[in-house]
Amino acid sequence: MNKAELIDAIASSAKLSKADAGRALEATVESIHKALKKGDRIGLVGFGSFSVTKRAARIGRNPQTGKEIKIAAKKVVKFKAGSDLSGSVNKGK
Repeated sequence: MNKAELIDAIASSAKLSKADAGRALEATVESIHKALKKGDRIGLVGFGSFSVTKRAARIGRNPQTGKEIKIAAKKVVKFKAGSDLSGSVNKGK
């Protein structure tokens, strides 16, 4: 599902216009960006949680040459699926 399809699904599910659904999605994504940039954790009960963790600097290897390279430390966004989401995905098995 791409962004346009998600907007269509939100619009039909919430009985909103596509424009309103698009603005709602944009506002949600923007709010998540801002919160993660500040280092906050976002928990959506039943869906999952977003958090920012620090990845330490490390030594890697260039797969083409085999030469060691330095990989800088950075912050990464992690998502952990909630139990409801995991359960609904695994029900089809």
